[in-house]
Amino acid sequence: MQSLWMIVASLLFACMGVCVKLGAGTFSTGELVFYRGLVGLFIVALIARIHGLSLYTPHWRLQLTRALAGSTALICYFYAIASLPLATAVTLNYTSPIFVTLLLALWFRERLRGPVLASVALGFVGVILLLKPTLQANQWLGACAGLSSGLVASIAYINVRELGRAGEPEARTVLWFSAVTTVLGIPWALSGDLQTIDLPGGAALAGVGLFGALAQLAMTRAYRFGKTIVAAHLAYTTVIFSSLFGMLLWDEVLPLGAWIAIVLIIASGAAVSLASRQPPQPVPGATATEGGRHD
Repeated sequence: MQSLWMIVASLLFACMGVCVKLGAGTFSTGELVFYRGLVGLFIVALIARIHGLSLYTPHWRLQLTRALAGSTALICYFYAIASLPLATAVTLNYTSPIFVTLLLALWFRERLRGPVLASVALGFVGVILLLKPTLQANQWLGACAGLSSGLVASIAYINVRELGRAGEPEARTVLWFSAVTTVLGIPWALSGDLQTIDLPGGAALAGVGLFGALAQLAMTRAYRFGKTIVAAHLAYTTVIFSSLFGMLLWDEVLPLGAWIAIVLIIASGAAVSLASRQPPQPVPGATATEGGRHD
């Protein structure tokens, strides 16, 4: 069931991407980031009020770390999109599951079996094959921003897991993220000319905030109750949904290689789920409490 939450989040993130693409012709990336945070902030605050959820958190340091990491990753991602071909920026951002795997192994000392690592690598190969990225020699700054978005996003995902283990509600976690994104987006939006919001533009901005906030809620629930690596790897399904939206809305025709890549991504998601459910192999000389947690 928790894997389903991540798939729902991926679909909503793809919907947000559609709205970003529709609004990018009118608004700057700074404005899109600001309205992404602002609209999401109002939506999550309303949800929290309806459910009588207090905005106070005893884990404010962890919430602030997660919010700063998520907002920074979002800003880096938007900068990469503005500086690079979209396929390259998306590919670099989708290195986050690989960084999640490395962080779990190096930071949390969690033992990761070979099948899990191989499945993550297979998924990344599928993303590269689907997006076919290209990078010019004069685009290193944008490339570094895209790669940084994947790295920093992995830190945010790990913090989401720790907040879930601490019992923090999803709405409170997403509200902190939206608030910090709004604050960080203000100077970026004001650095250029603010555009007048008409009906189509307002609908695009509302979609960016609405779909983004709902996606964050679903993603946070997936990381709170599910396995971290499974949730991170299922984020690859955003690529599938985005590809389908491209076909439906912009008549983008996918070649055979793209469909092969989609099959690889789906297969890798299933493989990492199965691998993570296998019982851990006993370590000679280790007690049951020394074996560690396996993802």
